[in-house]
Amino acid sequence: MQIASWNVNSLNARLEHLRAWLGSRRPELVALQETKLEDHRFPDAEIAALGYRSLFAGQKTYNGVALLARTDAVPGFADVQVGIPGFEDGQKRVLAASVGELRIVNLYVVNGQAVGSDKYDYKLRFLDALHDWLAEEIRRYPRLVVLGDFNIAPDDRDVHDPVAWNETSILTSTAERAALRRLFELGLADSYRLRHDHGGAFSWWDYRAAGFRRDLGLRIDLVLLSGALAARCSGAAIDREPRGWERPSDHAPVLATLD
Repeated sequence: MQIASWNVNSLNARLEHLRAWLGSRRPELVALQETKLEDHRFPDAEIAALGYRSLFAGQKTYNGVALLARTDAVPGFADVQVGIPGFEDGQKRVLAASVGELRIVNLYVVNGQAVGSDKYDYKLRFLDALHDWLAEEIRRYPRLVVLGDFNIAPDDRDVHDPVAWNETSILTSTAERAALRRLFELGLADSYRLRHDHGGAFSWWDYRAAGFRRDLGLRIDLVLLSGALAARCSGAAIDREPRGWERPSDHAPVLATLD
């Protein structure tokens, strides 16, 4: 089974990219972030025509998350949760559901803007609430997948320039990385690191300064697996190809394979 995550940075703008990618890759489960669509505008009929059922929670212009399940391979969605329970937040950033034996939690973590800003404080509060909720989820659902755009590069292997992206930079700051480590300590493993030790593999490149052409990237899109699933992880990859297409998302899809 292949499980994928992709921040599409506007599904309306990137629907044809998604259509082509799903047709080529055919992963069983897909998490999308930054769909930027209100629910009544979500293209569920178009996605159904590709052989996927959809679950989505969106809003106009910003944020938005969705889950896609291949209809010929996995069952429908159950026990749906939108948002982090008990955390007051009008932004559509979290969508969870059970799919067969798996519990899937799709995240679009707050960017944070700049260290010390109000949005940074919101990011840390979001991550604290996420930790407490996932501690309960992993007890209830031993086969847990937590994936999405985390907006945190786990360590210096995951940035093109650790001097520029340091402990005072957004996405790599000390507090952000500590919050991510707390998620790992719940028993969640970074699927990419289960299969690859090397640095220099990225999932996001800034549109500015020819970031992709120069490979000035960060790895901030992750697929985390509970212990029961980490033992079944036979592969992990970043598909750079869509980032090179015309008018791409600034993120590439990331995938984990479970035996």
